[in-house]
Amino acid sequence: MSVASSPVRALFRAVTVPEASAPYDTLHLQVFYPALHPEGFSGLTLPVDEGRSPFPVLLFFNGINCEPSLYRWLAMGLAQWGLVVVTFSWIAENIPGLVGLTPGVRLDALMPQVYGSQPTAAAVPSLLQELQRLQEEGVLAGHLDLDHLVLGGHSAGGRVAIESASPEFFPQVKAAFCYGGHTAAAQQLGYEPGRILPLPDRLPLLLMGGTADGVIAKSGGRYGVQWDQPTTPVVRTFEEAIAGGREDSYLLLLEGATHFTIAHPFEAIASVSFLDEPATAPQAPLRTLMLEAIAQFLGAHLYPASESHQQAWREYGRQQGAIARFAWK
Repeated sequence: MSVASSPVRALFRAVTVPEASAPYDTLHLQVFYPALHPEGFSGLTLPVDEGRSPFPVLLFFNGINCEPSLYRWLAMGLAQWGLVVVTFSWIAENIPGLVGLTPGVRLDALMPQVYGSQPTAAAVPSLLQELQRLQEEGVLAGHLDLDHLVLGGHSAGGRVAIESASPEFFPQVKAAFCYGGHTAAAQQLGYEPGRILPLPDRLPLLLMGGTADGVIAKSGGRYGVQWDQPTTPVVRTFEEAIAGGREDSYLLLLEGATHFTIAHPFEAIASVSFLDEPATAPQAPLRTLMLEAIAQFLGAHLYPASESHQQAWREYGRQQGAIARFAWK
């Protein structure tokens, strides 16, 4: 993948989730794609940049009570790198009695008796069906590489992305990434204190966290522990939830990044932003680094790549001054 200055445009769609109950059964999608603006074109929908087609597709899962618009900068940036990016808004009960914006967490799939046997991301089947429709009709018809999907997300959305990234669940998915998420097990679900749940560990993964993540730092109580550092559960997820051995799973910690560095421009309407730490470092350069890191990771592992390409991505991770830690296994 390579970055281009072509315009990015978005399509809007709505799909239902058959397993959900009305009125909380509808997803509203934005589908970002690399476009062209031909001279003299006056239509309502710009054509795709066919010279870069077919496009791998990223399904991005927002954090709880985080508007999808907070990730538009990332979606547009990755579209310029050559991906089609899908974000969505889903209003539902995150937990019984609490209605809000959700990435679609399947609490039943997190229970001790079944965890790991099924995906925790409830929205994926409906999103895949809509992608198939987009592949068959409209401006994106024939331009989607539906055999190369990526799952990514922030916070709880990042967790369901990495927990659902298995060819046994969705054969089309080839890689996943997460920012500000981990697989610590909630005591409310019946787990012992401090437990880190295993990941499928079948595909390339990129786990990212910030050293100033106050939300993670102050949330240890629900897992029966107090974290030593804001990055502790992210690091433990990398070390304990992934066996490694393929050298395609990565840990990337950003110095001075908060829980909501990835959400921009941020508005604290209903999220737990009051738990976060104040920014002590410029956040814009950290977002640029985050975007480039995701793009470089996907460029090295989404399609079969040469060893030199993978080495270039690792060298990139080593050379960035704002990276507190970079490791792979």
